[in-house]
Amino acid sequence: MKNVDYIIVGDGYAAMFFAHQLIKHEKSFIMFAGERKSASRVSAGIVNPLVLKKFTTFWLAAEQINFLTKTMSEIEEYTGENYLIHESIHRIFHDEREKELWLIKTELDELKPFLDPAFESVNTLINPYGTGKVKHSGRVDVNAFFNGIMAYLEQNTMVVAKDFQYHKIEGKTYEDFAFKHIVFCEGMGVRSNPFFKDIPVIPNKGHHLKVRLSKKMDNQYTFKKKHFLFPLNEQSYYYGGTYDPNERENDIDDFKTEELIQGLKEFYPHDFEVEEVNFGFRPTVKDRRPILGNHAQYQNYYLFNGLGARGILNGCYFSQELYDHIENGKELMSEVDLRRFQK
Repeated sequence: MKNVDYIIVGDGYAAMFFAHQLIKHEKSFIMFAGERKSASRVSAGIVNPLVLKKFTTFWLAAEQINFLTKTMSEIEEYTGENYLIHESIHRIFHDEREKELWLIKTELDELKPFLDPAFESVNTLINPYGTGKVKHSGRVDVNAFFNGIMAYLEQNTMVVAKDFQYHKIEGKTYEDFAFKHIVFCEGMGVRSNPFFKDIPVIPNKGHHLKVRLSKKMDNQYTFKKKHFLFPLNEQSYYYGGTYDPNERENDIDDFKTEELIQGLKEFYPHDFEVEEVNFGFRPTVKDRRPILGNHAQYQNYYLFNGLGARGILNGCYFSQELYDHIENGKELMSEVDLRRFQK
């Protein structure tokens, strides 16, 4: 029997960032990463302090951006790579009214740090009204992030590549492991979890394309009109993603694929080839807050879920919130506490 402080179930952003907290604080753990890959693995990795449809910010945006920057530097210390890419988001304006609204909002105290009042025009794209730069934005190299951390975990025998079997838990033991705490970071997989299956997470299906552009971008930016466009490598670009809270089918939706193709054509006037279509189910919550906390009966069983479309920022920031709650007895923020659903 091997003694560990924690078992982590899952391999998405919640699991990886919580694992980082344990590595940072020298806690022993084992992660169960099954064959079913999380929606995190096909996410865009966008780091964005704004809601670009309305030019507004969101709860704890600045704090989360700063914490992510710090955390990525910490992760670099043991993986040897910083996965944060400092390529700014540029919003392509639909019309003159949007430009005027952008300028008005640059004067607001909460938005001034994020909205650049200087506009740019991009030769490669259709952008007659120009683009606005989102300051303190960027993205994470998603594949490198997961591959790099997973490689570190494998090298240090911290991961088991098989599905977790709930019925094998006996008190504080699971198979050959004795644990103090177990943290379930399963995304939509929580619906099969007998301890937390009633948690109100809503699957929000998102599609994205991997495309090969006939004419490369002149600028190393992430562009946003209806969806995001950014380079994956020298040949291929990411374009997506959709938000489909009513779509439940576990396969590619041709209608959403065509929606993305037409969306790209609106501002990219050159030929392109669709190389891949991917989708995933984001675990979202009605109040748009993550869900953290422990089981009412099994006090050392914890949940870390509901990260939604901001999986990177929520996963990074609230990993410390959960760690401090478990290890130091810090009260969880009421906005993210699991108990808000138990009234």
